[in-house]
Amino acid sequence: MQVDLHESWTIGPVDIPSRLVLAPMAGVSVQAFRRQGRRYGAGLVCSEMVSCAGLHHKNERTLGYLRIASDEHPLAVQIFGAEPSVMAEAARMVEAAGADLVDINFGCPVRKVTKTGAGATLLEDPDRACRIVSAVAEAVDVPVSVKMRRGLENGSRACLDVGPRLVDVGAATLTLHPRSAKQMYTGEADHALTAEFVELVGVPVIASGDITSRARAQAVLASTGAAAVMVGRAAQGNPWVLREIMGDESEPTREEVVAELILFMRETVRELGEHRATGFLKKFYSWYLGRGRFPRPFKQELVELKTFEEVEERLLAVAPGARFVLARLEEELPQGDEVTLDLPISIYGGG
Repeated sequence: MQVDLHESWTIGPVDIPSRLVLAPMAGVSVQAFRRQGRRYGAGLVCSEMVSCAGLHHKNERTLGYLRIASDEHPLAVQIFGAEPSVMAEAARMVEAAGADLVDINFGCPVRKVTKTGAGATLLEDPDRACRIVSAVAEAVDVPVSVKMRRGLENGSRACLDVGPRLVDVGAATLTLHPRSAKQMYTGEADHALTAEFVELVGVPVIASGDITSRARAQAVLASTGAAAVMVGRAAQGNPWVLREIMGDESEPTREEVVAELILFMRETVRELGEHRATGFLKKFYSWYLGRGRFPRPFKQELVELKTFEEVEERLLAVAPGARFVLARLEEELPQGDEVTLDLPISIYGGG
């Protein structure tokens, strides 16, 4: 059965124009990444996770996450923490910044997060998890979503117990990545578990994990009954995977790859400032130019250049036609006011 990925769906009052969701990814999901995702077919985009403690303490870097452009909507801003009252306060700030959804992270497996009692740890503390979701849902008028893993340990089925309880206390949608926290990103996502999960909860479910192609997206949607699929690592420096999932299988030209990379660089520098963007962008050179698109030595050459002007110049030297593609992209880029708390953006949230 073919699922129409262009079909819209809803989370509460929020209309999502496609069945494709761009995942929240730490150190990746900056505004430039999200805006690109919307251009390539993602119906919903998500911020990387934001520390509720950082928001509570008015940490300048953390507050910078609450910078939202008009063309990002619908947008979910993801928060993490372990204290219901602090999470509720953070949710109110997220709503005030203009987010369409507040997303709660119950899935992060990273030790820095789990040791604080946040992230995937909360799947083993369902009472606290429910208190957090209840507090957040009561604090805001926008829908509340929760992103979760199957549990902490391999083979865990904790999500099947926790999921329905989270819905009962106010979650409007749930995202399941059916790996354990212990697995991190190894092995395969168990979407048979996703199908069980969908049967148990009475809200739309977003299926996450190993969504790397249109065929895989179709198979997961058909076999699980999920409302949408979430794409994560496959889209890093590769927005064309979103286009392929939505039905356009054309491979990008070298000129298109270079143009998108330069646009992403320019937007990221505007967003983060040149100092922060310098280190942040280096991993993207390999992501964009990999997959056999450019020789490995060329990618390393870009990393060693000292300024963005030098990187641009070198990229345009190997693909001169990219400047025309870039001009078109910049002309087509939606213009609009940003919603922000008048503080600088950062790629890391304190805490």
